[in-house]
Amino acid sequence: MVYTFATGTLRTLLPLLPGEPRHLVIDAAGRYLYASLNKGGGVVKIDIRLRRVVDRVRTGVNPRTIVLAPDGRSLYVVNYESQTVAKVRTRDMLVLQRLTTRGVHPVGIDYDAKTRTVWVACYRGTIERFADR
Repeated sequence: MVYTFATGTLRTLLPLLPGEPRHLVIDAAGRYLYASLNKGGGVVKIDIRLRRVVDRVRTGVNPRTIVLAPDGRSLYVVNYESQTVAKVRTRDMLVLQRLTTRGVHPVGIDYDAKTRTVWVACYRGTIERFADR
């Protein structure tokens, strides 16, 4: 659902997503919504204006948290069961890079634009960092 907090009204409905949506991010222009699908094994790209899925990509087993690079050209997703981080080009939803974490079950991710570093939090208390290439 698209809900307007200021007025407390429901504006429109977006498509129901199969695969247990886990995390959502919206691009800076407000055109696309990206959702990780925990049971679906990937990320979908939804055109908010058209209210439909326009692309999808498989990233790994049990994708969780996602983050967009500040320029919006890439997104990064942690895959809980496959213990990987995937870098996806948003234009065509192509996986550009997949890295294995040393820690068990990555669950959180963030992007530091100043240093071009991807930070990953793993379930058992470790934090890892990867240089964005």
